[in-house]
Amino acid sequence: MDIQKTILVVDDAPSNIDVVKTILSETYLVQAAVNGKIALKIAEKKRPDLILLDIMMPDMDGYEVCKALKNNPVTVNIPVIFVTGKDQDSDQATGLALGAIGYVTKPVDPTALKKMVADVLG
Repeated sequence: MDIQKTILVVDDAPSNIDVVKTILSETYLVQAAVNGKIALKIAEKKRPDLILLDIMMPDMDGYEVCKALKNNPVTVNIPVIFVTGKDQDSDQATGLALGAIGYVTKPVDPTALKKMVADVLG
């Protein structure tokens, strides 16, 4: 049996984390962080295979978290997909410019999210 891939979901709303867990936990090991600082600690220590990152969070927004991940040699190669309510083209452009490889808007389409994650994780 293959070792299960790990996904870190970062969102300040537990209900959003639950939605993503429901969609992906059948196939992947899903861990959660409720803010950016916790996410960075988990990412450095556990090195998840993928990070699903909200943008609008208190203290440290998703853009700042992505920037920190990409500036850290330990986490630079972890793929990041933004999962957010921000649906403007400029928001997506900013996220991709910071190094994210994908952008999904809320409410999350389960089929689209599963496909994007599968494409990234193989």
